Parts: sequence; C-alpha cells; structure tokens
Amino acid sequence: MKENEQSMHIEISEEIQTKWQNIVDILSELVDIPAALIMRLVQSDIEVFISSQSENNPYRPGDHEHFLGSGLYCETVINTNDKLLIPNALTDKNWKNNPDIKLNMISYLGFPILLPDGKPFGTICVLDNKQNSYSGTYENLLKNFRDIIQSELGLIYMNKTLGEENKDLSDYLAEIKTLRGIIPICANCKKIRDDEGFWIQVEKYIEDHSHAEFSHGVCGECADKLYGKEPWYEKMKKKP
Repeated sequence: MKENEQSMHIEISEEIQTKWQNIVDILSELVDIPAALIMRLVQSDIEVFISSQSENNPYRPGDHEHFLGSGLYCETVINTNDKLLIPNALTDKNWKNNPDIKLNMISYLGFPILLPDGKPFGTICVLDNKQNSYSGTYENLLKNFRDIIQSELGLIYMNKTLGEENKDLSDYLAEIKTLRGIIPICANCKKIRDDEGFWIQVEKYIEDHSHAEFSHGVCGECADKLYGKEPWYEKMKKKP
C-alpha cells in the first residue's frame, strides 16, 4: 500500500465501538490469549483502535506506529490483503526481530479488514505470549468476526452516503424556495431588481441565488430575426 493512498474517512459511533469491544473480548476469552485487537490505519500510522480487556494485554487503544516499514505483523496482513499465521516468531527467521516480540507477543493470527471502497481499514488479530498454531475453529471464528465488522462498515458508509444525498436534496429545495415568489423584472430589458434595489441581468440573479451556470446560444426564432437576410445564413439552414 502506498503511503499517500487515502481511503474514505468513516466515523465509528460509540455504539459500534462497544459492539467491537465485545467481539475482541469474546475472542480473547474463547481463544484463551492475552490480546485480541482491531487495528486501524490513520493517515500514515497504524493504531490500536479496539483492544481486548484481558489480563496481560500490553496493547492500549491509541497506541500507534508509522505504518510503512513498521515490521509489525499487521503491516504484512494489510500489504498482502491476506491472512497471516505465525505460530512462533522466535523460531521464524522472517519474524524473530519484529517489534511485537519486545512485548513478548510471539504468535499471531490476523485478517485484513476492508472498507466498502476496497481500500484497507485495518486488521483484526489475536496474539499470544507462547507458541500457538491456532485451530481451524479459531481461525474460522476470527474470519467470521472480521466479516461482521466489514458488514457494519458497509452500513456506516451507506448511511453516510444517503445522508449526503439528503443534504444535496435539501440544498436543491432551498434553492427553489429562494427563487419562489414574485420577482421584480423589467418589462423591456428583462433585468431583475435585487434586494438592494439594483437592476441586474437575469443570468446574474439566478447564478447568485443557485448553483446554476449559464452558457449562451441563440434560439432558431432569434437567429432568423438576427441573420435572416444574410446569404450565409440561408445556405446554412438549407444544409441537412
């Protein structure tokens, strides 16, 4: 993942955070491990978003590291967009120097969490201070919890999108309301008198009171009046 790659910003309500807290607490209890986490990307950092309230858990919400080059287990999960299982980092030459070992977290199982636009939100993972291969049942449990979180992110995004569409509709109705009523217009030149008593072009009035923009052309009737006697105009009209 490129460092400047930005995913959509989604606000997670306290109600949803409470649900996710229950998820990681259940995970830590059922899998019998000290740490279950939901990690989140925040600009160029990765942070602990939700952390299980389990004994001997060294991770606290808000803990963060620069994402790229961090060496964290979760960096690999996000970059590969795939599951990562490490039974014992101490016996794995690729992981024996990773930062989590300093916290005595030597085994890891994690899955990526994606946003509705396909970009990464973060990870859901479990860590243990002893060798742990994690059974297929635990792996399936973690994956299903990941799917629940992704579904809720989808609903949050949908509600956000609908909210923005409703705002656009409200703005449109407000524009219509602004243009409603009796508008003083000159019977001869068709200028409109504004609230300050100045006479302005109708285009300027509408542009000032809405998001409309004008592009000018000439209708057929006016074109006949303006150019009807011009030879080139007669030729142009005869063209198919």
